[in-house]
Amino acid sequence: MANVTKGAQLYEGKAKKVFATSDPELVIVDYKDDATAFNGEKKGTIVGKGVINNKMTNFMFSMLEKEGVPTHLVEELSDRETLVKKVSIVPLEVIIRNVAAGSFSKRMGVEEGKALLCPILEYSYKNDDLGDPFINDYYALALGLCTKEELDTIAKYAFKVNEFMVKFFKGIGVDLIDFKIEFGKTSDGTIILADEISPDTCRFWDSKTHEKLDKDRFRRDMGGVEEAYQEMMKRIGLNK
Repeated sequence: MANVTKGAQLYEGKAKKVFATSDPELVIVDYKDDATAFNGEKKGTIVGKGVINNKMTNFMFSMLEKEGVPTHLVEELSDRETLVKKVSIVPLEVIIRNVAAGSFSKRMGVEEGKALLCPILEYSYKNDDLGDPFINDYYALALGLCTKEELDTIAKYAFKVNEFMVKFFKGIGVDLIDFKIEFGKTSDGTIILADEISPDTCRFWDSKTHEKLDKDRFRRDMGGVEEAYQEMMKRIGLNK
């Protein structure tokens, strides 16, 4: 471990706990097995999810760093804990859609599974009390959620993440349907990729069978949730 010691718990969210360290610029993220859906209305546990999400996130972030997308990753400490750069999260859920699914299909009346002519970038205001409402660039700027320059940087990185991940997952027989990412600002104001990339935050479908290998299995009571998460680990080559 980098020369830091673990301190008090700063925060506990739906999927993670965050702890202070002896370095004010670094925190430790601890991934939980708790699962929620529909803004916390549905709750449950996905056994082993914390380990899978931690390891997959760190694997993906390491590769994205090499592609020129800066991330919060510093060092994986254990199966569930990772040392990361401390950021103030930009209160936007940044979503990229390649194929119609989920809320987009319902909202737009487009059948699930229909390929989109180009990727869609959309934003939600990250606010549980309001149900993370759908917003556009002008809302974000008018509400002071970020600056125009920060929004441009976020959009640029989001498309870069998508371009890389579509190719990577296609190579292991998985279609990247859509995903949600979040960005944060370091103490000097630099925008970096934070949060996670996992079956919790991405829709993964088997390229041939279209079997769902993500959190939709939990949301929709489809069963085989743990097996789907483990299958993604196996495809990536991270299973023990």
